[in-house]
Amino acid sequence: MKTCISRACLAVFPLAMAATSTVMAQNQPTASLKEVVVTASRVAGPRESQPFGTSVITAEDIQRSGAVTVNDAIMRILGVPGRQDSYGGGDYALDLRGFGSTSDNNQVVIVDGIRINEADLGGTRLAGIPIESVAQIEVIRGSGAVLYGEGATGGVIIITTKAGTGTARKNAASLYAGVGSYGLREERANATLASGGFSLDINGMNRKADNHRDNFRSDTDAVSAVAQWSNDWLRVGASVSQDGLDTGLPGSLTAAQYQNNPRQTTSPSNNATIDNVRSGLLAEAVVGNWQLTADAGSREKKLRSLYVSSYGSSNYDYDVKATNYALRAVHSASLSKFSNKLTLGNDYATWQRDVLGSYGSTATQSSRAWYLRDELTLASTGTTLSLGLRSERISKNNTNSLVGLADDQNAWELGLSQPVSKEVSIYGRVGHSFRLANVDELGFTTPGLTLLPQRSKDLELGSRYASGPVKFDARWYRSALTNEIGYDPSAIGPSSLFGFNGANVNFDPTRRSGIELDGRYAYTQNLSLRVNAALRKSTFESGPYAGKDVPLAPRGTAALHADWTPMTNHLVSGGVNWVSSQHPDFANQCSMPAYTTADARYAYQWQSFEVSLGISNLFDRKFYTQAYGCAGGVTTAIYPEAGRAAIAALRVKF
Repeated sequence: MKTCISRACLAVFPLAMAATSTVMAQNQPTASLKEVVVTASRVAGPRESQPFGTSVITAEDIQRSGAVTVNDAIMRILGVPGRQDSYGGGDYALDLRGFGSTSDNNQVVIVDGIRINEADLGGTRLAGIPIESVAQIEVIRGSGAVLYGEGATGGVIIITTKAGTGTARKNAASLYAGVGSYGLREERANATLASGGFSLDINGMNRKADNHRDNFRSDTDAVSAVAQWSNDWLRVGASVSQDGLDTGLPGSLTAAQYQNNPRQTTSPSNNATIDNVRSGLLAEAVVGNWQLTADAGSREKKLRSLYVSSYGSSNYDYDVKATNYALRAVHSASLSKFSNKLTLGNDYATWQRDVLGSYGSTATQSSRAWYLRDELTLASTGTTLSLGLRSERISKNNTNSLVGLADDQNAWELGLSQPVSKEVSIYGRVGHSFRLANVDELGFTTPGLTLLPQRSKDLELGSRYASGPVKFDARWYRSALTNEIGYDPSAIGPSSLFGFNGANVNFDPTRRSGIELDGRYAYTQNLSLRVNAALRKSTFESGPYAGKDVPLAPRGTAALHADWTPMTNHLVSGGVNWVSSQHPDFANQCSMPAYTTADARYAYQWQSFEVSLGISNLFDRKFYTQAYGCAGGVTTAIYPEAGRAAIAALRVKF
């Protein structure tokens, strides 16, 4: 699989060069993308009338920041906290609203209309998406359950590729090469060929690095292709993508090991490979006042891993197959006194994981849902009222578990957006969201107990200000959860008879609440600033952990980013990110220190060439984002982050 990906990636380079002769004649500076989001109706449109907080990252934002993966862009630009994935390769577990170790199961990730979340504890891999293919990343904080289903209490991350925007494609191509610290070597290539209503988008990348720890070398490949045809009322397309990761697994460190030498490994022989293949079909038609959309996608994931210890070696290998189908109809009507947008949809998905070997197992999940959402806007006042409903049938099974799940769950939402003046609007929403135990959680519980559905009562109030060079959004939120699902290391579990406690349980009531701020300020035409900050609490309301913070949920985050053009063709950009301290344990006896990092990048543009130098962790801070243990008041099971790192790159556009 890895060799296949590498060959396909290399094939993109001559394709990009082949496109050069077609595009040289129309070479001109790329215009900045307008801030257009995927609205609550799951169709493109402005965000001003929506009753929820939204942050948008454009392709221009990504290039200016120097971000190399989707995770990197979200953390660096928006200040969203992330925890290093144990498989490395640039992946991080993002946490939109303080769910800690279960954040990935409480937020949904969409790529070009298709949900790509896994149904287990394996995490959602984003680092394999070619960053040059991304047109926009939209982060919806707070519940998206009506339109996106189970596990969307924390929010939704919507990634739209350049081919997936639905806009007319133009002939274009670019090449990128970078070298940097820790043995980094990266190549990217992309090309768009367009003629009449037909277009073909191809992207490829290869990233190799020794990384900042022993036995943490990684090799990442990715390639994608999208072919589509459209006219004034119809668009059809097909896509295929493939990415692979070959990595060492350095293991966690004790506090003493971390202080003595954070670069060391505790598992010099452990390694893993991950291979993903995704394919999809799209049909979109505009018939009168109706916009009709059909999406179909399939995914295959193969993980192979080797773990070596003093007791011997073992493998953990599995294959995943998943399918997603989505039908959507949007009706828009505009009358003299009001306008209305009605969205109707149906989602169907299946997922299966086969764990290989003599102790193998099979886990499955299927879901079928229908939903509707209606937006009514009054012409006289600009008031927008919204109502959304969803009903979802979900079944989950694991041959390792004596108990399966089959349940019907409902979500609803009421929203209001009201302009107060030309510059100011206020908004609010209230609703219910839900989650069921995933296939790993339902198989490791307290004997005799069945995990109940997790329910959340969600409330959000906010205000937007936009005037000239200033855009600002402030919001307050609260999510009150009952039967939240998570792993409690003190609970009686399947291994308690052998002296090892721990099980997945329904927690006593928990609450997430906080204040979030998003702002942009174009100080001059040559200097722009962007700030994102959050103060939040994720706490247990009752039970043995009453008043304690949910593990791995920091109370504060802040990000300040600036772009400065001191003279024509010169760009200086950079930012500062801060994440407060957090606790890795339920009793809050241990603490992970707060950390502040800074990044800087300089780029010079000459005709179609750009030369850049970027530095991450500018002041060489020693810190970590991931830790699992607490022993005697000391944090342990630490995964260190990298120190100062530089990357020099050359980009050419045709």
